[in-house]
Amino acid sequence: MILSLITDSDRYACISEGLATAFEWLRSFKPEDFVKGKTVIGTCGDSEIYVNGEEPALLPREKASLESHRRYIDIHVPLKGTEIIGWAPVESLKHKREEYDADRDVAFYGDAAHSLLHVKVGQMAVFFPEDAHAPNIGLGNHRKLCIKIPLQ
Repeated sequence: MILSLITDSDRYACISEGLATAFEWLRSFKPEDFVKGKTVIGTCGDSEIYVNGEEPALLPREKASLESHRRYIDIHVPLKGTEIIGWAPVESLKHKREEYDADRDVAFYGDAAHSLLHVKVGQMAVFFPEDAHAPNIGLGNHRKLCIKIPLQ
């Protein structure tokens, strides 16, 4: 897991070509260009790198489920207010709420998060397959980007 300023994202571009592509796009993104839904921003091998523009209602901490992915890296980027995201290492989780669904590339857990991240506008949180995360914790409505980078 990485929590960083977007302006420092170049430091992490060496991890993968897909992350480098996503970070380059993110640094040039302007909030007024927000589009709700899926936007393809590049490719990684035969797979798309894409952004989900989202406007979810935020949830109380106790209602936010940890989730994990096997085929994608997630980058969560709040555009309005602070997003609280729970985190726990997948290997420590004991209570599966929903088994892994390969079509949706997600599993859900009933365990409590080990840590809470307060991700502010201008920051990003990067979650790898070993990082379970519970996004969208807080009060009110939210606007964010979730960038999906396929593993190579």
